[in-house]
Amino acid sequence: MNVETVMQELEALGKERTKKIYISNGANEPLFGVATGAMKPMAKKIKINQSLAEELYATGNYDAMYFAGIIADPKTMSESDFDRWVDSAYFYMLSDYVVAVTLAEADIAQEVADKWIASGKELRMSAGWSCYCWLLGNRPDHEFSESKISNMLDIVKNTIHDAPERTKSAMNNFLYTVGISYLPLHEKAVETAKEVGIVEIKRDKKKSSFLNAFESIQKEIDRGRVGFKRKYVRC
Repeated sequence: MNVETVMQELEALGKERTKKIYISNGANEPLFGVATGAMKPMAKKIKINQSLAEELYATGNYDAMYFAGIIADPKTMSESDFDRWVDSAYFYMLSDYVVAVTLAEADIAQEVADKWIASGKELRMSAGWSCYCWLLGNRPDHEFSESKISNMLDIVKNTIHDAPERTKSAMNNFLYTVGISYLPLHEKAVETAKEVGIVEIKRDKKKSSFLNAFESIQKEIDRGRVGFKRKYVRC
């Protein structure tokens, strides 16, 4: 399939109601409003195709950019490729659920995510923290430096309340993910989450939302889900 054929199929799968939901979350035109589950049959047909993924991502169409992440080959992407993708990710559903997810399957994931976290740019930082969430929730604990993850918990504790809004959300999710999916620092994550307390996320033209990683971790503890790992990162 070529880019024109994929775009036609995506357009046919679009739903106005889904489109409105995406727009309410920050998506801009152009987009069709395709539910992610509706993309699976086409993804199975195409499988992995990095050149097609690049063409689709470059369209600027939200649905095409999302689908690009599904069929991309992260292991062939360089740091500059990921930088280019994150620069085009204009809202969090792209930065955190397309770019960060794709990066999480690359061998250079931690190296790139570390630079994004240190960048000072809201969506790059958000993507970096989110990438660690996808990594910790999937890869074995031994692939991570305990001292590094511990230091990252300290950074969250000391800076989360003053971070940009989307970065706050990703940092809060990092706290939760370490508490559930990274056993060496489960107890420290729980204590850090307790110290951080409630995190307010301010949103344009909407009421603030309030996040509480400590409560979320406790619910998972009660369900016996400590140590949970996803089988796959990408759907």
